[in-house]
Amino acid sequence: MKLDILAFASHPDDAELGCVGTLLAHKAQGKKVGIVDLTRGELGTRGTPETRARESEASTQILGLDARENLGLADGFFRNDEAHQRKVIAALRKYRPEIVLMNAIYDRHPDHGRGSQLVSESCFLAGLRQIKTQDENGREQEAWRPKAVYHYIQDRLIAPDLVVDITAHWEKKVQAIYAFNSQFHTPDTKNSDEPATYISSPDFIRFIEARAMEFGHSIGVTYGEGFTKERNLGVRNLFDLI
Repeated sequence: MKLDILAFASHPDDAELGCVGTLLAHKAQGKKVGIVDLTRGELGTRGTPETRARESEASTQILGLDARENLGLADGFFRNDEAHQRKVIAALRKYRPEIVLMNAIYDRHPDHGRGSQLVSESCFLAGLRQIKTQDENGREQEAWRPKAVYHYIQDRLIAPDLVVDITAHWEKKVQAIYAFNSQFHTPDTKNSDEPATYISSPDFIRFIEARAMEFGHSIGVTYGEGFTKERNLGVRNLFDLI
């Protein structure tokens, strides 16, 4: 399936926190969107990989994604090397996205910056025809390079190069976040016996909303998601920026 926008996430729930409002906004315009999770989040303090898989599926249904898969890389230990790049390249060539969204360039969790670099370099390498990869059926894949790549902003505050208005999709974004109810403070998990973590605090969800409101405020809307770019943005018409 060819996608218009493909988001990569080091862990299940990274995309929900960072960029699904943008995916929803473009799906509402008729675009095809999907997520590729790099790991199963097996090092998470709360829940299990099986729990995260069920939560990921629940979020996928809420979002109405056109595709989602998990590459099963080792949480905490994946590297930006040839073996891992080839797996990401195969995913890029499978979905052939025009735009790729990926983790923040640096962040509190080291997997985020490392995943960002892994996907960024793989986006370039995926366009080199001399790098050979195969699909699930053993057929050689054609080279493919996305036209644009952007990094969503996560825990650490990074000044965005662009902000997407997600106001109309905020409530569904929150529903998708709450699908990961083993990880976050929700009405169903507030009395959980699981250990308390940085992201299980009720303050964390308030922080996510405050960040979205700050980004939204910067462009005159209620909620926004911020991204950084790798190269200059170009337009043919200044009115496209209004």
